[in-house]
Amino acid sequence: MSGTNAYDVTTWPHGDPYDDLGEVINSIIADVKARQTDSHADGRGKPGAVIHIPPGDYRLRTQVLIDVSFLRIQGSGHGFASSSIRFNVPEAEWPGLHELWPGGSRIMVDIPADRIQSEADGAAFRVARSGSPRISSVEFVDFCIDGLHFTSDDPERSPDRNPENSYANGKTGIYVADANDSFRVTGMGFVYLEHALTISNADALSIHDNFIAECGSCIELRGWGQASKITDNLIGAGPHGHSIYAEHHGGLLITANNVFPRGASSIHLHGVRRSSVTNNRLHSFYPGMVVLAADSSENLVGSNHLLRDHEPWTPFVGIDNGLDDLAGLLSISGSNNTVIGNHFSEVVESGRIRPRGATPVIIRLVTGHDNFVSTNHVAAMDVTAESSDSCFEAQVDALLATEASQALDVTTVMVDAVAIRNTILDSGRADQVVVDTALNAFRATPSVGADRTRSAPALHALQDGSP
Repeated sequence: MSGTNAYDVTTWPHGDPYDDLGEVINSIIADVKARQTDSHADGRGKPGAVIHIPPGDYRLRTQVLIDVSFLRIQGSGHGFASSSIRFNVPEAEWPGLHELWPGGSRIMVDIPADRIQSEADGAAFRVARSGSPRISSVEFVDFCIDGLHFTSDDPERSPDRNPENSYANGKTGIYVADANDSFRVTGMGFVYLEHALTISNADALSIHDNFIAECGSCIELRGWGQASKITDNLIGAGPHGHSIYAEHHGGLLITANNVFPRGASSIHLHGVRRSSVTNNRLHSFYPGMVVLAADSSENLVGSNHLLRDHEPWTPFVGIDNGLDDLAGLLSISGSNNTVIGNHFSEVVESGRIRPRGATPVIIRLVTGHDNFVSTNHVAAMDVTAESSDSCFEAQVDALLATEASQALDVTTVMVDAVAIRNTILDSGRADQVVVDTALNAFRATPSVGADRTRSAPALHALQDGSP
């Protein structure tokens, strides 16, 4: 194998990949570095390598340290399966389940707890290399990283006293510590990790077509970054973490993601500028679904579908993110943002609104100026929320139900006093928008059927063809 840049963990002569895949991959990386020493020899450099992980279960007891560019670690299937459903089924019923554990090319993160003193220590894969140029073109493709178990017995994290529902175990899937360029994470599965994917200082990063769910936090872009994209992923975090979080990024594209409930937020941008959040389907059990914070400015939030309803699955009923219904489903602290053509569904039980008797807020402009909010539609319904012990059936029933006892009064747009020179067009009736029109521009959505006595004959005339 020493004469090629393609490796198979099951045929590599050093270590046992089924007992400790980390030791094997570290040995392969050492071989790559030993053979590729010259950065410029007859026009050739350091091409890197491909490490293949065939389908199977591989325990990882030793952290993989990646400090070479152009390395692709590739499996043969993301293998995601719901661990949350399994751990909330009585163990006596496990023998009747078709599968118990995730599959595909599955890496079982089994780093001893006494080695985990920091978030980086608990990572299955740690990418760290300083100096110039930045480490580049590291790819993680088509395998599953499984944290195995959540372990915290903190009642604040698992009110039902089941550690497996705590979303805490100190484990991270991929941790990128240093500035990087053109990384790709594609077709991966992440499950039961406190932090699935944490990347600092990214340039031209692509996180595409992954299944990242039942993790404390799913995607975290930290430090700073530019020109990166988070696209076409299936994502679901826990109530104490973020589904998608980015800080101090410019030119970030967040598009066509399907974000599941329970994350404290669906998308949280902190100091993000000139970026796009478009065409995502977002679902949450709490307010604060999309947050533009810390002067996040000149961003486009367009053509997204946001659904807020109640938790239907019994083990998680009563858990929330600590925000009340005045926080807004979309909250903006920044300037010159465009919020256009989004659909909001607020499907909640009026008796469970907090503070009690408050009118829920959909879009809230907290601070900033010259934001443009236009042609957003809100469907708001007061429903009787129900819960069930069946996760799949409860969730599907809740998603498909459209019966409502009555319409729900909402504030479609609230503009705080310190937010000025904003424009709000066709995003709520006059009685649904809270705005100081001396400091902001406002055009109400026309009311339909406001004068029923006069409008009914006109409608009848149009239906029967009379003039």
